[in-house]
Amino acid sequence: MESSSVFEKLREDASRMTINGTITRALILLVLVVSSALFTWGKVMAGDVAGAVPWMIGGAIGGLVFCLITCFVQRAAPVTAPIYAVCEGLLLGALSAFMQARYKGIVLEAVLLTVGTLFGLLLAYRTGLVRATEKFKLGVFAATIGIGVVYLIGMVMNLFGKGIPYIHESGTIGICFSLFVVVVAALNLVLDFDFIEQGEAVGAPKYMEWYAAFGLMVTLIWLYIEFLRLLSKLRR
Repeated sequence: MESSSVFEKLREDASRMTINGTITRALILLVLVVSSALFTWGKVMAGDVAGAVPWMIGGAIGGLVFCLITCFVQRAAPVTAPIYAVCEGLLLGALSAFMQARYKGIVLEAVLLTVGTLFGLLLAYRTGLVRATEKFKLGVFAATIGIGVVYLIGMVMNLFGKGIPYIHESGTIGICFSLFVVVVAALNLVLDFDFIEQGEAVGAPKYMEWYAAFGLMVTLIWLYIEFLRLLSKLRR
């Protein structure tokens, strides 16, 4: 009777979300991002820009589509999250290569800053220096939405040959704006850590490991791109 209850408990635990399981899936997504990024990176570095651009555009569109699907259909995350990672890798590989060609060493700097920020905030979260209180979550969420609105307005204005002045330039306002966006993107990592921890605490379904890993990857990709943007402004 006792043995049966032990095996039953193991069976229940195996179908629930865990922190270790989420980390494993996040690493899988990271490998997929890097692998597909190396493909388009290699094309650009080899001078085959015409061959890389369609993959880059396809990756951007595919990444957006599968990002939305994953957000609205969480159960599909075990399938859509890996596809999203591959698509984003195609975009990031070409984008990084273009930036590297213009600003030598910028990609390595952006990668190191992204990794350093990840582990720095993870340490701060685990030691209690940063806590995901309700006010903290609301503030970060509001700032993130605000940035999204600004970027969306900028995209619409670009369609008409205009743009939001100053924020995309290399002047003081542009650099300060990029610094603000980097800080907000970094603070979203705290929300990701809290989501993963809470998911394990409440015994969320196993597929939520993929969803949580997807959320973490979205934040890291956003943070990396914003570091590239900030570093390019500083170089200019």
